[in-house]
Amino acid sequence: MEIKRNGSRPSGKGPADYFTGTVRIDPLFNAPDPARVVGATVTFEPGARTAWHTHPLGQTLIVTAGLGWAQREGGPIEEIQPGDVVWFSPDEKHWHGASPTIAMTHIAIQESINGSPVTWMEHVTDEQYGA
Repeated sequence: MEIKRNGSRPSGKGPADYFTGTVRIDPLFNAPDPARVVGATVTFEPGARTAWHTHPLGQTLIVTAGLGWAQREGGPIEEIQPGDVVWFSPDEKHWHGASPTIAMTHIAIQESINGSPVTWMEHVTDEQYGA
C-alpha cells in the first residue's frame, strides 16, 4: 500500500504548448507498472482551455467545480458542470476548458500506452472557442 499525502505533490502550470490561458495541474496518481492509469485535478481560469488532443485509450473527466465547455471534433460545444462525468472514446479528437466567464475544475483520468496518455495537436482558436 502507498499513501500519497495531500500537499506532497506540487502543482504545476499547464504548458503553453498544450493550453490556452491560465491552467493549474495538481497530480493525483500515476500508477506504477504494470498499471497504466494516471489522474490529475485540472483547474482552468475563465477562458482557459486545452489544445485539441486525443487519448489512446480514452479519457474520463469528472467535473468538480465551476462551469466548463467540452467539444469533440465535428460536434457542438457542450456545457459541463459539477457532477457531470464526460467520456471521450479512444482517439476521439476533442478539447475542454472553462467557460468564458467562470472557472472550471475537473478530475482527468486516462491510461498510457508506451508511456504516453495523450497526443497533443493544434490550439483551439479563439474563433472555434467562441463558436
